[in-house]
Amino acid sequence: MPVEFIGFIGNHNSSEIIPRSGPVVDPDYIGTVAKAHEYAGFDRALLAFHADAPDPLVVGQYAASVTERLGVFIAYRPGFTAPTVLARQFATLDHLSKGRVSFNVITGGEQRELARDGNQVANKDERYARTNEFLDIVRLEWTRRDPFTYTGKYYQVENAVSLVKPYNERNIDVYVAGASDAAVEVAGRHADIFALWGETYEQVRELTGRVSAAVARHGRRPEFSLSFRPILADTEEAAWAKADAYLDRAKALIDRTGFRRGAEEPANEGSRRLLAAAAKGPRFDKRLWTAMAQLTGAKGNSTSLVGTPDQVAEALLDYYDLGVRTFLIRGFDPLPDVLTYGRDLIPRVRALVAERERAQAAAAE
Repeated sequence: MPVEFIGFIGNHNSSEIIPRSGPVVDPDYIGTVAKAHEYAGFDRALLAFHADAPDPLVVGQYAASVTERLGVFIAYRPGFTAPTVLARQFATLDHLSKGRVSFNVITGGEQRELARDGNQVANKDERYARTNEFLDIVRLEWTRRDPFTYTGKYYQVENAVSLVKPYNERNIDVYVAGASDAAVEVAGRHADIFALWGETYEQVRELTGRVSAAVARHGRRPEFSLSFRPILADTEEAAWAKADAYLDRAKALIDRTGFRRGAEEPANEGSRRLLAAAAKGPRFDKRLWTAMAQLTGAKGNSTSLVGTPDQVAEALLDYYDLGVRTFLIRGFDPLPDVLTYGRDLIPRVRALVAERERAQAAAAE
């Protein structure tokens, strides 16, 4: 199966090593980064959701308008928009972009952050139960041609029907993330792709195994996405020196970038898994580097693969062999890194995967 690459479109130029200096919504930056992803050969780019950030559905519409092929991978949270409304919003944009929309379902792990938007469901298991109902209705809105009624604990709709369906018959791809038992169960029922953060080989085997079992109970087959922050250089020594320099810069700027680790342990299981690995040391397997996750409290995608382009491509192939078919990669220097990945990393990985597939096909004859 071919490999897919997802990038990241921020609302402005910033990262753990770059404090924001421009406007919160920087249209020139958004448009430039979107076009750079398309030029670099990415399949999609993520628009993230945060309670204090610009709306990703609106930003995604703009990114789609300035590109021709790039998919827009939009994160949105259940619980704040009616599922019937959101289903029509996504289907409408899917038509305007001619089938380039995908949906990253973010249930949310930090209650204090969720409360900024008025969330009253404090228990995480209940939030995932709400997500399950939400996605039930979204799927019905996308697929049913006749009116339907749904009566759940969190949502009730009567005679709902949408005239606008997804652009393609395959519908809109739904990504679900999370490492808790509740998240895995929701993924088993609804996820087209299950998204993981960049973990060790052992952790990836364990979590994909749990998800595969949950998906199988519903008669479905899982696909997996993995997220990394690749750090590349011409030599291995230079790549590790670059990683150390990034860490030093992140420490020096942490009060300006807002990535300071809180006193409390994170509420979401995914961050706790990254920190559990990072507590054992900064380097794992061939290329995995966890020091930035340790510094920031594993706020989101924060682990790296470090090395030359060939070395990092080979490490990604190891994860491909574990069943991962999609890689979300973004850099600490966002715009230049997009172009570097497109020139030096993505073609190498695609070539390795094609070679692996040819070898497997020959062995099966």
